[in-house]
Amino acid sequence: MNQWDERYGTTRYYYGTEPNDFLRERFGLIRAGGDVLCLAEGEGRNAVFLAQQGFRVAAVDQSAVGLRKAQDLAAERGVAIATVAADLAEYRIEPAHWDGIVSIWCHLPAPLRAAVHRQVVPGLKPGGVFLLEAYTPEQLRYGTGGPKSADLMPTLAELRRELAGLEIVYAAERERVVREGEGHTGPSSVVQVAARRLSGPGEPA
Repeated sequence: MNQWDERYGTTRYYYGTEPNDFLRERFGLIRAGGDVLCLAEGEGRNAVFLAQQGFRVAAVDQSAVGLRKAQDLAAERGVAIATVAADLAEYRIEPAHWDGIVSIWCHLPAPLRAAVHRQVVPGLKPGGVFLLEAYTPEQLRYGTGGPKSADLMPTLAELRRELAGLEIVYAAERERVVREGEGHTGPSSVVQVAARRLSGPGEPA
């Protein structure tokens, strides 16, 4: 059993069942009723929220245990989501398929994160939107959630480089109070990005 299966292997939802605040604030940027991919989605709270808003949602996570709980939550809320148990080192984002791609607390080693983001850019349809919130390395001072290694937490400057090819709609490094179950609780240092893929030559807007 991997660490995430173990973490999710209880009846409680480790990060709660309500969506991330940044996602709740910004999901309206995504084309209504579109196809949305949630990366490292865990127990499904964000995917289920998006399905409740009328999106067609696929949730990817390495933990089959977490994804079973995501399906339970979706059923409880009266919506349907697709789930894919896969390691992001091996998962391939379908090109030009997604109206939205969501990355909430998806903390990966820097080389893998950059590789995933290289797939995010072409994975979006023209006009598609990428939403990300992650802890920054400054989060190590707080200890209120997130990884224990700075290598797993991006800075805004790194994200700007990795997401070259997208138009940045909103970007900030900031401190905010995060309250998400027992996993994230308290003052935190975060980076937030909303970015859009522009239409290329010959592509519809």
